[in-house]
Amino acid sequence: MNDRPIRIAILTLSDRAAAGAYDDRSGPALRALVEEALGAEVVAYRLLPDDRQAIADQLRAWADGGRVDIVLTTGGTGFGPRDITPEATRDVIEREAPGLAEAMRAASLRITPHAMLSRARCGIRGATLIVNLPGSLKGATENLRVILPALPHAIELLRGTPQGSDGHA
Repeated sequence: MNDRPIRIAILTLSDRAAAGAYDDRSGPALRALVEEALGAEVVAYRLLPDDRQAIADQLRAWADGGRVDIVLTTGGTGFGPRDITPEATRDVIEREAPGLAEAMRAASLRITPHAMLSRARCGIRGATLIVNLPGSLKGATENLRVILPALPHAIELLRGTPQGSDGHA
């Protein structure tokens, strides 16, 4: 990877956390994990309620702003009536990256059968990778750990700077 660190934005999605009913624990945990494991720079963090348009607007702003390589969302990927993060993500992405979501679900199924209820979506807008993670602290960090090894190469490809690439993604 080139000298520039991976730049990450974290978007926590929760009506209750946005209203101040409880503290966001997943967002800060994701920040610590990417800084430690990837040497990444977290350039933005935001907490929003489960509002499809607001989520899509924030994803677009970060992806189109040219400062963010990866947007990690946490929350809103389940079966609840207000869980609309995958739909907002679908509204924004230009290309799907289904292997990431498939890998997270497959690894999570070894831990809990509830993993099959995840509707997380991953995709690309411009040169930014958007990854939906569960809202729980445990689920968010476990799922991110699954895909961490692939993220540096994914960003090299999106930046157009693959090092020693054999032509395979």
